[in-house]
Amino acid sequence: MLAKTEQIWMDGKLIPWGDANVHILTHTLHYGVGVFEGIRYYDCGIQGSAVFRLKEHMRRFSDGCKVLSLKQPYSSQELIEACLTLIRANKLKEGYIRPLAFISEGPNAGLWAYENPVRVAILTWGWETYLGKEGVNHGIRAKISSLTRHHRNIAMTNSKVCGQYFNSVLAKQESKVSGFDEAIMLDPEGFVAEGTGENIFLVRDGVVKTPPLGSIIPGITRDTVITLLSEQGISVKEEQIARHQLYIADEVFLTGTAAEITPVREVDMRTIGNGTPGPITKRIQQKYSDLVRGKIEERKDWLTFTDK
Repeated sequence: MLAKTEQIWMDGKLIPWGDANVHILTHTLHYGVGVFEGIRYYDCGIQGSAVFRLKEHMRRFSDGCKVLSLKQPYSSQELIEACLTLIRANKLKEGYIRPLAFISEGPNAGLWAYENPVRVAILTWGWETYLGKEGVNHGIRAKISSLTRHHRNIAMTNSKVCGQYFNSVLAKQESKVSGFDEAIMLDPEGFVAEGTGENIFLVRDGVVKTPPLGSIIPGITRDTVITLLSEQGISVKEEQIARHQLYIADEVFLTGTAAEITPVREVDMRTIGNGTPGPITKRIQQKYSDLVRGKIEERKDWLTFTDK
């Protein structure tokens, strides 16, 4: 459950949470042409609060707008400052940030509405890890979805496009009503792609693998994990993964801004390893937790402190 905050940044100014409304003819509401981001900031103790990899998130946000030809009116730096202003205004030491660019109502209500204004909103709220503390500590149960991930020639699979997430919503629904915590989606060729909102890694005989960029979101947490593992002398192979490789893996874990580092203890009723988070998973969980809370000095450049 999310914990509401007092203010939302919308079109260049702060407004009360309850006043952040849009017209029913908002184009993105009908057709899904919009871009969003998910960013976290953490309580770093006496250092204050810090946003993790804010510049990289805003670059991906801007890239997504360009991919969709959304001419949103703010530079990345202006949006970074807006995030920091909002965090300070809401006085929440740790939380989640959701920038959103969308096509508003305007002279056109049909498919072609690029003369309509593009609006930008940024929200913050309190949100625990996406798949729950129990999942983070002990691992989740996942199933292979019957729904296929978008093909890169059908959708803009490398961008966080609002309407594309109906695919994830349906897969999530299927997994939950079937008694699982999460769905793992295959690409159009039948190889493992990602979770509904996370990238995926597996470990077999000490070798770490993850699907290549193609039909998956280029996750910033994914990139972080690859970097952290490399610094520990563990290389990551980016290659196509068949579903059976998940079944026989020693470890499987999901990565994402919302999910952070979440172990998978079971896939399709098959126990992964011994059914508990493995050593590499636990090591990267601890490293990631230390990193985002400002405990790794050499990676302070990935943190944007909110009171500076």
